[in-house]
Formats: sequence, structure tokens, C-alpha cells
Amino acid sequence: MAAESPSESGTQRGTDAGIPSLPGGKSPSPTDHGQPIRSEELLRGSREVHILHGGELYRLTLTRAGKLILHK
Repeated sequence: MAAESPSESGTQRGTDAGIPSLPGGKSPSPTDHGQPIRSEELLRGSREVHILHGGELYRLTLTRAGKLILHK
């Protein structure tokens, strides 16, 4: 009997791409909600990025504690 590879068994799906698993062990997949984007890519070294959505301006802020807050 052939052994399953980690990607076939689902045990390392998110970690293979360097993306951590979601709570409950579920890994994000490109088919769920599109390709995950790392916060570092959005912020590009800044602590805040402005997002224009539906004609309104939002701010995505990185806190000192490392959390993200979306402000309208």
C-alpha cells in the first residue's frame, strides 16, 4: 500500500506554501476565497494602508500588539 504524501493527506496543506493553518486545522485554499495575501505585502513596511472600497476610504492599521484593525 502506498503512503500518502503530506499534501494528499491534508496535514501540511497550508504550511507547504508558508501559510499557517486556520483554527480547527483547516488550511486556506485558493478555491475558498482567492489566494491569501500576507499582511506584509499589503502594508509594505508601513503600519497603515488606505483602501478605497465602494467609493469609501478605509484604513487597515497594524497595532503594536501585531493585530490588524480595519477603520472606516
